[in-house]
Amino acid sequence: MLKYISSFLLMLFNLGSYAQKQYNVLDWKTDVSLNTYLVQQMHQQYDQRRAKFNAGLKSKEQILTYIKTVKHSAKEIFGKLSKKVPLNPQITGEIKQNGYRIEKVVYQSFESHHVTANLYVPNGSGKFPAVLLFCGHEDVAKATESYQKTAILLAQNGFVVFVIDPISQSERVQLTDENGKSLTRGSTTEHTLLNLSSNLVGTSVAAYELFDNQRGLDYLLTRKEVDAAKIGCMGNSGGAMQTIYFAAIDERVKAIVPCSYLASREGTLSTTGAADGCAQIPNEGAQLLEMSDYLIAAAPKPILVLAGSYDFIDYNATLQSFEDLKKVYNKLNASNNISLFTYADGHGISKPKREKAVQWFRKWFYNDDRTIVEPDLEVLSDQELFATVKYKVNLSFPNEVTVQQKNKTLFSEHADNRRTFEKLSLIERQKSIQSLLNINLKERAVNVEETGQVQSKFALFHKVILRTENEIPLPALVYYPQNTIKKVVIWLSDDGKNKLIDSTGLMQQYIDKGDVAVIFADLRGTGETADKAELNDPKYFSKDYRNAMLALHIGKPLLGQRTTDIQTILQFISDNEKIKQEGIEVNTKGNIGLAALYAAFLNANISTVNVNQCISSYQQVLEEPLAKDRYSLVLHNQLFYYDIPDLVRWIKTAQINFN
Repeated sequence: MLKYISSFLLMLFNLGSYAQKQYNVLDWKTDVSLNTYLVQQMHQQYDQRRAKFNAGLKSKEQILTYIKTVKHSAKEIFGKLSKKVPLNPQITGEIKQNGYRIEKVVYQSFESHHVTANLYVPNGSGKFPAVLLFCGHEDVAKATESYQKTAILLAQNGFVVFVIDPISQSERVQLTDENGKSLTRGSTTEHTLLNLSSNLVGTSVAAYELFDNQRGLDYLLTRKEVDAAKIGCMGNSGGAMQTIYFAAIDERVKAIVPCSYLASREGTLSTTGAADGCAQIPNEGAQLLEMSDYLIAAAPKPILVLAGSYDFIDYNATLQSFEDLKKVYNKLNASNNISLFTYADGHGISKPKREKAVQWFRKWFYNDDRTIVEPDLEVLSDQELFATVKYKVNLSFPNEVTVQQKNKTLFSEHADNRRTFEKLSLIERQKSIQSLLNINLKERAVNVEETGQVQSKFALFHKVILRTENEIPLPALVYYPQNTIKKVVIWLSDDGKNKLIDSTGLMQQYIDKGDVAVIFADLRGTGETADKAELNDPKYFSKDYRNAMLALHIGKPLLGQRTTDIQTILQFISDNEKIKQEGIEVNTKGNIGLAALYAAFLNANISTVNVNQCISSYQQVLEEPLAKDRYSLVLHNQLFYYDIPDLVRWIKTAQINFN
């Protein structure tokens, strides 16, 4: 049978078959079903978060307990950060300006991974308060006009300022050709692709940025000009997200100013969807963390939130999050330590916001609350501010270790743990993998709804909807042969059942056999329930980005959910006396095959899995960062425990064939 299937697969998979509506089973607007399900699951988590938060507000002691909890949860989702190595700082140039100087700085974050930055130092002697300034997604990062002006205004008012380039921006593009040219569309794309591979080895782009920033503070504290007891941090847009994370994790910061980003995870993910990879950490929702919680973790430190009333960042959500902060600070008798400044503009750190930020830092570090007025400021070009010799770390340091290379190193370093995991009993491995997938294999009732029949080119199919409690309905087409059924075959595809069912030769083999039942099904997020293309920005390189990211956010990865769908199909077969069989064959086209492999590992009723056009190792993801449509395959920290070849080797009850 395998030889027969393989003989026409090339022809089958190259056919430009058309999805035909007559094969649809569901009779509602199905392209929103998965997202609706995920959003409902997320709302339930944040209902729990609200209940815990409100309980914490009953007393000062209880809110302190809540703060301790969110600090712990924040550290949990960031996981283990890279090992610290000597900074080996280099000052590669200096620009003298009126009242201050700019030093061009390069330091080492983790081994052979370099960070570029500019240090603004006021003229004069003595120790100055210092501010870390984190950049948003502008390509020129530290050279962005508004960031230069922020740093200059701070320096003119008595602050040392360290402006750090994030990975994927300015001199720190990670995915480049041999000439240093970026291989992606920009930093948001690169962040997202690097985050995918990072998640597989148990980290994230947010964690890499956090570590770079912490190492930046380490460097700042080596400078004789800096007062170590007076450290602030601020950032705009994506830099504000870095600031919010930093506030929760690094105790050394004493005052915090995020601009144009504080909103609501629940609100954003249920409306516009996930942002790029540097702002998304798996299991954040599962840990009941809202965006405001990272700042709550820093309470009662002084926090100024800067916002634009016409920002694309939801201003109502900003107000909601700020209200949470006010409640916490009031309970801690620190209401003067929290403030919101809103200006009638949009996204970005405009002049009025810069002035208010400097005033805030002056208030807390100089005991001076006077109004700050920004004069006309001249800025420099990005090339004038570059810190590396060749304007790119990848070109300037022959042995530079990029994030992609670091993730491959982590994969190698996890080898011992993978060997240890393999020594566990089969039952222990199955339990651990169920936990990673976040699925429950307990038998659940499957409600079967027949909605009619449809004649394909080759056979008559029954339309059925498979429903289980708290899961989205699963559409399937079932072919029952006239003879006694001796075998059941399941077909699954990334592109959905409608693209397979009329393929020349696919059904004829089963009709000729006369005793084979065939099920074509759409696992969630494929076929009938595939998400709309226009709701997934192409810059993220994934056609199901918003749902894959939301699934990771709530701790229910799509790969696990699709494995659950296969379990539902198997339960349907087991409950149906007409087709009840053991030794079920599963055929897959595309990376949906991974869900079939997990199902075979966890369910002995599958005897054969024919996997076509599917990755065979997650090393392919690590080696091919520009590949598309792979976010639905991510299990957070999976490669700490096993890779796909390990999983295949552990399947003893089914024959696995890769084509």
